[in-house]
Amino acid sequence: MNEITDISAEQAIRRDLAAAYRLVALHGWDDLIFTHISARVPGPQHHFLINPYGYTFDEITASSLVKVGMDGFPVDGGDALVNPAGFTIHSAVHEVREDAGCVMHLHTPDGTAVATSRQGLQPLNQTAQLVIADLAYHDYEGVALDHNERPRLQQDLGAHNLMLLRNHGTLTVGRTVAEAFLRMYFLERACTMQVRTRILGHDDYPTEATVIEKNAALSQAAGMQTVANHLLWPALLRKLDRVDRGYRD
Repeated sequence: MNEITDISAEQAIRRDLAAAYRLVALHGWDDLIFTHISARVPGPQHHFLINPYGYTFDEITASSLVKVGMDGFPVDGGDALVNPAGFTIHSAVHEVREDAGCVMHLHTPDGTAVATSRQGLQPLNQTAQLVIADLAYHDYEGVALDHNERPRLQQDLGAHNLMLLRNHGTLTVGRTVAEAFLRMYFLERACTMQVRTRILGHDDYPTEATVIEKNAALSQAAGMQTVANHLLWPALLRKLDRVDRGYRD
């Protein structure tokens, strides 16, 4: 890949990542200036883009994203701040997952509630059944400032693409920003559905085990990637463009 193509590819990734930040804010999943989404840029160095610490998600733009190396410092030598806990979590995934084009981490009330529940996510509904086979768990070790936690996070995630960080929040991985976003949408929606079902206080209506297995297999099909990248993501970009095209700057 020549330099011009590299630059073009990075610009496209910057646009998609900035869009993801705006979409998280639009869905009400943001947490002031906290939590983070990252995306790897082309090249063998494992450089990735992440939000500058101190910006709300609804003001992130393609050009404001910070490119960092595996040492946690901006590649261009600038003085932009990066959330240190965010670097710990995202660098852990990007270090070992070559397929991790994008990593999303949130602290939503419902996602954190289910992550804090001893039962974790249960296959109570169709949405949960689409993600549960690909879901991992990581025990809470405090605010993720200790880089020594990274090997345990890596081991717990393994080849899974969704994770509940116990007492902490949610995390998803995708080859593209679109795939990571769709997985997060399903995970967050499944958590909200479970919280609301539990609020009802009645017995859960059971789903046959064969149906759960069928839905789990469907979520692993290549068609889901096509839906994310070629159907959902263009629609979401069109929606953002109707609201505010500023994320592209």
